[in-house]
Order: sequence, then structure tokens, then C-alpha cells
Amino acid sequence: MKKEETIKKEPVKKKTTSKKVASTKKTAEVEKEKKKKDTKKTVTSSKKPTTSKKKNTRNGKKRSKHHIPLWMIFVSILLDLGAIFCLVLAYGPDNRFKQFLITTAMSTKSHKYLARMIYDEDTINEVLQENVVIEIDEETNTDAIVIGSYQTKYYENEYEEQILKKEEGNDLYKIFTVKDRGSTYYFTVIYDPSKIHLAQSSAPGVVGETIKKITRDNGGVIGINASGFEDPNYQGDGSRPSGIVIKNGKIVWRGRASSWGNGLIGFNKEHKLVLTKEDATTAIKKGMMDAVMFGPFLIVNGKSSTVNGLAGGRHPRTIIAQRQDGITLFIVIDGNGNKRGFRGGPSFVEVIEVLERYKVYNAANLDGGASSILIENNQIINHPVGYASTGERDHPNAWIVVP
Repeated sequence: MKKEETIKKEPVKKKTTSKKVASTKKTAEVEKEKKKKDTKKTVTSSKKPTTSKKKNTRNGKKRSKHHIPLWMIFVSILLDLGAIFCLVLAYGPDNRFKQFLITTAMSTKSHKYLARMIYDEDTINEVLQENVVIEIDEETNTDAIVIGSYQTKYYENEYEEQILKKEEGNDLYKIFTVKDRGSTYYFTVIYDPSKIHLAQSSAPGVVGETIKKITRDNGGVIGINASGFEDPNYQGDGSRPSGIVIKNGKIVWRGRASSWGNGLIGFNKEHKLVLTKEDATTAIKKGMMDAVMFGPFLIVNGKSSTVNGLAGGRHPRTIIAQRQDGITLFIVIDGNGNKRGFRGGPSFVEVIEVLERYKVYNAANLDGGASSILIENNQIINHPVGYASTGERDHPNAWIVVP
């Protein structure tokens, strides 16, 4: 019996031990859980300072320090392509851009640097020698001009109608416009050339004035620019005419000649337009009354000058011309650009083609570019490209029509 009791007690002891082990394990597990929680808290609190770094990440990924934005790559490619395109334009096998830039820039007073930025002097001179105007080597045949010999009963074509058909109530002049290859031509048709005079600023050689003021102060109803002017260091104020000026049969100014033409352009005692390369004294002896010096001559005695290439470039222009019937034309041509950038305008070839349609017998180029302007009754008619808000600039003189 004693043995049985002993055997029975032993299992009881074993059960107590297992309970203790279980509780010990539970305690250990609780402690572990606590430690884990504490560890997590510690890790979380230690990660808080890195929050600011996350602002510089996208989708949880850190940006590379050497990352280049796509837009910068795109702009860089465009700039490279633009540079290549410009190089091909300037130095490629097609010479049209080079011809255009050099002839246009070098025929201005203040923008020659545009050509010199890209090309050396030898290249510039070579292009200029290839692109020239070969003028007709003849003196004006004034006997072929018969003033007032036009008739208005019928018109040979639309161009003759534009010239000969007078506006109602105005026998002195008319104005009409012509669009040709992107340029606008403002034709002033003067039926009586005896009404044309050369007018000067109020103080020749001292101050230049706008064509509007010169025209108004001298009683004109129509006015266009006449002489070029000296422009030292691009600071010219329009007061000093380039070359010779003749007024009322006397030389009133002797200045430095322009690089353009250097011919006398003016009217004799019979009010006929005379284009001559003779000196001023000789021209006066032959009857020259009012004249300025410029050029080139575009048509002499009905014969057109030969224009090689793009001589004279592309610019706004002012032309003075006369037909065999004595009708005189003031032609101011707007460019197709703008006054802050490329001004554009017709080439001499294009101008001559237009003049031929209207049966011009003699014609010469006057100062153009920012100088080209037409005034009627104290109003600007064309769109001049001078730097003033109105597009005007100061000039030494003007061709005007006085009633």
C-alpha cells in the first residue's frame, strides 16, 4: 500500500512543475513582447529626424545627385541643332544667306557689324564685288521729256490708268499703293513737276528735322526724304547732308559723299529730272536748279541698270522718278519686317521691275531704310522704321510739293 501511495504522488508533483514551467515561459514571452515594443518605439523615435530627407525622394526612392532634368537635355539638343543650322546657313554650299546678310548689313549705316560678326573682311569684300549695280553710262536726254504730253481719254492698261486717272477735285497729285512680293509701294503721282522743290531744315548743317516739320514749315502738302546724311560713330543727328546739295542753282552744301552712287539727282530749269555724274559746277551751268547726291541710278533714258545678285540688299526704299510725259513719281516702299529687327524690303531688281510697268524714263534711289517716309498734309502715310515712337527720324532736307 505504501508503494501505491508513492506512485500516486509522483504524478501530482510532475503536474505542479509543468504549471510552473508554463508560467515561466509566459512571463518570458511577455517580457520579450515588451522588449520588442520598446525596441520599436526606440527605432521609430530614432527615424523621426530623417523625415526631412524623405522630402527629397519620389516614390520612396532617393534622387541621384547627378540627375539632369529632361527639359535641360531637350533645350541643350535644340541649341546644338540651332548652332548646326546657323553654321550650315553661314558657311554651307548655298550662298544665298551669306549674300543676303552681307549685302543687306553692309548697305546700312549702323548695322555693318552683323556681317562682320560672322565673316572676315576678305569674304565681305568678295561678296560685295559680286553683287553690284552697273548703271547706264549716259547723261539724261532731257529733250525726250515733254512735260504735259499725257492724255486721259483712254488707258493702255491698268498701270496707265493708275497713273493717269486723276482724283476728283485734285489736279496736283494722287496717291495709290501697290503690293509686290511682300512690300508695299506708296506712289505719289505729281502731274505738274514745277510744283516740286527741295526744302531744307531751319538750320542746315546745325540741326536736322523730321520730314513732317520740313514739309510743313515750307508750305508743302507732300514730302519725302531727299539727301542722306553723315552719321559718324552712328551718332548722326540728320543735320549734315552727305555729298553735294544744290538749291536755286547754287551749291549750298559740300559734304562727305555717301558710298551709294555719288551721282547728282535733281531738277533743271525746265523741271525735268536730271541724273548726272558730272561735277556740281558743270551741272549748274547746264541748268540744274535743285539737286542732292545719292544713288544708284536705276533707269536712265528708259534703260534699266544691270543688278548683279542682291546688290544693295533688302531695305525700305525711297525712289524719285519721271516719265517721258513729265509726270513725276515719289515712291516710298515699306519693308516687310519691323523697326526693331529685320526691316526687309525689295531688292533693286524688284524695284526696277515695278518701275518698268509704269513707263518710268529716269529713276534714282534716295536714302532708304529708317529714312524712308512719305508725308501728306502733315500726316505720315507709310510705316517708317526709325526708332522714334512715330518711326520718324531727323533729316537735312526733303523733296516737297507746294501748291
